[in-house]
Amino acid sequence: MATIEYAVARLAELDTLDVAEHPARFEAVHATLTDALSAIDGF
Repeated sequence: MATIEYAVARLAELDTLDVAEHPARFEAVHATLTDALSAIDGF
């Protein structure tokens, strides 16, 4: 759950970034959430 909260927090920081940095942030958050979903299969 901490991983998901971290990803959401990273999205909340978007307003502090230049718009040009948004795509990289979205990609990083997407990767984090994808990893979290993949980990569910391990349960």
